[in-house]
Amino acid sequence: MNRERLNAQGYPDPTPYEAFKAMEQEERKAIRSFRPIVYICSPYAGDIGTNVERARLYSRFAVDSGCIPLTVHLLYPQFMYDDDPAERELALRFGNILMGKCAEVWVFAGHGVSNGMAGEIAYARRKGYRLRYFDSDCREVQG
Repeated sequence: MNRERLNAQGYPDPTPYEAFKAMEQEERKAIRSFRPIVYICSPYAGDIGTNVERARLYSRFAVDSGCIPLTVHLLYPQFMYDDDPAERELALRFGNILMGKCAEVWVFAGHGVSNGMAGEIAYARRKGYRLRYFDSDCREVQG
């Protein structure tokens, strides 16, 4: 008999052993649970403050839906300049590269499609990525 199945006095005690074994299995399962990465496509330009808040809500919606959101327009403006055409183009290119690592592209077009979004959607279509469309209340709609 394994040492782990014995109590402190050296007698067999399978109940705690089985309980701890079940807890460890649940813990491993939770760690391994799969969450697909989804690319969040929503407006940035225009009313940046409002659009950033919306992008944060859309990202939270993805987390609550069991996914890992990739919202590049919340990341790149932290250190790149959207008003510099060369930097904007580079950031959009970075986004397209990262989009290829995602299981799906989630388009939140309830408040309109910006030029940047249009480019991302066109790129996703050319590459054959799965697109899902949502309204501003995070309800799925036909694209």
